[in-house]
Parts: sequence; C-alpha cells; structure tokens
Amino acid sequence: MTIDALNKSKKNEAKESLLKCCGSSRWAEKLLQSRPFKDADSLFSLSEKIWFEQCSREDWLEAFSQHPKIGDLESLEEKFAATKNWAGNEQAEVNLASKKVLEKLAVGNEAYFQKFGYIFIVCATRKSAEEMLELLTQRLKNDAEEELKIAMAEQNKITKIRLQKLFSS
Repeated sequence: MTIDALNKSKKNEAKESLLKCCGSSRWAEKLLQSRPFKDADSLFSLSEKIWFEQCSREDWLEAFSQHPKIGDLESLEEKFAATKNWAGNEQAEVNLASKKVLEKLAVGNEAYFQKFGYIFIVCATRKSAEEMLELLTQRLKNDAEEELKIAMAEQNKITKIRLQKLFSS
C-alpha cells in the first residue's frame, strides 16, 4: 500500500488496514480524520501524537488486547489471524526458545496480567525470548502508572513498525 492509496481508500478499508497496525479504534478514527496524509513521516508523527495525546487508558488497553501473549504461539494462530504474519515475525525469536524459557514466559505473563490487568506489551522485533523474559521480569517490579507509560511506548514502537510494513507490502 502507498500513502496515496491509503488517502484514496474507503474509510472502512483504510480503518481495517490501520487497525492491523494498532488495535485502538479511537486511534484509527482520529488518524483517518486527518487524511489526506502528505507522506509517511507525517503519518508516523501524527500517529504518535494521537496515541500519546488523544487516546485514553481504555484506548490503550483496547490496543494491548489485540496482541497475543509473548511466546503464546497457539493464541497467535487462533485469535490473531489478521495480524498473524506480522506478530509472528515480530516474535520470530520465540520459536528458538527452550521449553523452560517458554514456561517461564507463560508464568511471567500470568503474573503480569494479574498485577496490571493487561498483557505484557513489548516490541519483540529482534529480541530473543530470553531478552523478553528479562524485560518481563524487570517490568513486573514497576508500579501501575510507570508500567502503563512503558507499555504505551512499546505499543507506539510496534505501531510504527507495522505502519512501515503496511507501506512496504
């Protein structure tokens, strides 16, 4: 897709494409209200501005809910078919992890969810399962406010990568 194609596409088609990049309906709607986009850089900049300044906790949680748990390849296959290829590639290093590391990720994911009420969000691109496990372990020590800010920033990184993939496909 190109910026021009996104600018000219029907609203529902454009929204569907954007939701593959970030699962927040409000983010996608606000972004679409700003069409036409001049270029990819202006879109990326606006995306970030909307994410941090115009979205709410509910919007962030909606986006987080659209991700499979790190290391949960079964949910990747079943629940997230629309973004399976992108998310699968993002988590590609998990395929190389030992069973022990995957088990620790599962335990950590559950502890994280119990503490914060949403899944562990990390930009997994080029990170090994061991690195993600270490990040998960470290971030479990955060308070709720600090962790939400980190999760928002990680989602923003994921969104930018996926927007770049959208325009390279």
